[in-house]
Amino acid sequence: MLDVGANVDCKPHHLEQFAVMGEVYYRVIFGVERPRIGLLSIGQEEHKGNDLTREAFALLKQLPLNFIGNVEGRDLYNGRVEVIVCDGFIGNVALKISEGLVETMSSLLKEALSSTMSAKVGYVLSRRAFRSFRKRVDYSEYGGATLLGVRGVCIICHGGSNANAIKNAIRVAAEFAEGQVNEKIEGHLAATAVGDVESGRGVGAQEG
Repeated sequence: MLDVGANVDCKPHHLEQFAVMGEVYYRVIFGVERPRIGLLSIGQEEHKGNDLTREAFALLKQLPLNFIGNVEGRDLYNGRVEVIVCDGFIGNVALKISEGLVETMSSLLKEALSSTMSAKVGYVLSRRAFRSFRKRVDYSEYGGATLLGVRGVCIICHGGSNANAIKNAIRVAAEFAEGQVNEKIEGHLAATAVGDVESGRGVGAQEG
């Protein structure tokens, strides 16, 4: 998802650039040839949304990308798309809600598993599954958010990052550099005549 906070006030052409940057990033890092791209809005219909999303929708339709149209908040985790485009204000709110949800669910789960003796026995028997689940939602396994649109490799880590998070942030930075993501983004922006590459407009953050 991009942007998740680098640009809180965006113009339609910024979201157009975010789509290109997100598509290149996902294609290179995750090896998906044509990642599906969605525009975060309040409804799937083309006319839904505010002025920003409606104007951005028209721009994204013209790009040679696998743009499937508007997506809603429920689509953040259901796998309908690989890349979600939004402005940094909405993206950061969605990010912080997600963090809070994981923390709350973890707390409620711990409380439920320690409430009775049978629950404790059940936890012991299912401990491996719980460990696997915890790893999947652990931010430290993903390192940090990749800041796209700058000439260099920049990974923004969580303020409370532990050693595992820093280790994975270094891994993500290495994959970014080895995949020549910046060079491919510049080439794609130039080829599609999207925005002004030299001005540095459209810097977005891709949450890893």
